[in-house]
Amino acid sequence: MKIDWSSLGFSYMETNCHIRYVWRDGSWGAGELVREPYLRLHIAATALHYGQAAFEGLKAFACRDGRVRLFRPQANARRLATSARRICMAQVPEELFLEAIRRVVDANREFVPPYGTGGSLYIRPLLIGSGAQIGVSPAKEYTFIVLVTPVGAYYKGGLKPVRAIVLDDYDRAAPQGVGHTKVAGNYAASLEPHHLAHEQGFPVELYLDAREHRYVEEFGTSNFIAITTDGKYVTAQSSSILPSVTNDGLQAVARSLGMAVEVRPVDFDEIPGFAEVAACGTAVVITPVNEIVRGERVIRVGPAEGVGPVFGKLYQRYTALQVGEAEDVFGWTVEV
Repeated sequence: MKIDWSSLGFSYMETNCHIRYVWRDGSWGAGELVREPYLRLHIAATALHYGQAAFEGLKAFACRDGRVRLFRPQANARRLATSARRICMAQVPEELFLEAIRRVVDANREFVPPYGTGGSLYIRPLLIGSGAQIGVSPAKEYTFIVLVTPVGAYYKGGLKPVRAIVLDDYDRAAPQGVGHTKVAGNYAASLEPHHLAHEQGFPVELYLDAREHRYVEEFGTSNFIAITTDGKYVTAQSSSILPSVTNDGLQAVARSLGMAVEVRPVDFDEIPGFAEVAACGTAVVITPVNEIVRGERVIRVGPAEGVGPVFGKLYQRYTALQVGEAEDVFGWTVEV
């Protein structure tokens, strides 16, 4: 297949295969590379009835030295284990997680966008309850899948700021619920408010805490991050927030550059006082946010165009680590 690397978006493209492991009787199978992109699933599978499904998202990059490397896969392995524990699924050992990703990326090397194109190979590990169960209880069989697909640079021509809206009629997650995990049901619950935000012209929605609607939690699929006027990196703290691997990495980069980092509750009324605000996640790394609307209130923050100076610097440093343009002082990359 001939791929026009310059035209890649963020969507699914067929590749050579995915990899699939099955857990039965207390242990995982050897795993197999599967060409057919479909599952034969029991109609009583717990993933379909009781929401036993969790996933991850990470990337592999063609680096400047010609090698292909995974970016922070161990962090994703740990987060998937947390999700699995919370909804009573069989956990995928970190060694198996890494083996699966290495095998499937190696089998699909020709789909890794070349260095310099701005693209990457997006990796989606998925863990589901595949065993039949009519009563509300965990399954006796689980399937772990890793699929890959090439994706392009999310923003072509530079980072572009977006507008966000607070929809006070919706909460992302309950205070003692599953908001801290990457389970499928969290995303199902976000679809309607995300659709309503788009209908009103907002690419992203910002959620506040479910108890008081006072404190910032996160954007629809990304953590909230901000820069104070005196140069501190601030991100919201709550038991309902999904711990972002990207946010964690950006904090480490910020500290390495001498910046103070604050992980704490962020009152919504603090936002006008920030110098820069952004969403962060795997797909884009950093998405600048220059306007937040809540009812009649409009808060403008940061540059009207482009990305602010601090987030711009963090973005450049972080993406340089991903493609081997900067020394991996954190030990984040894993060669395939």
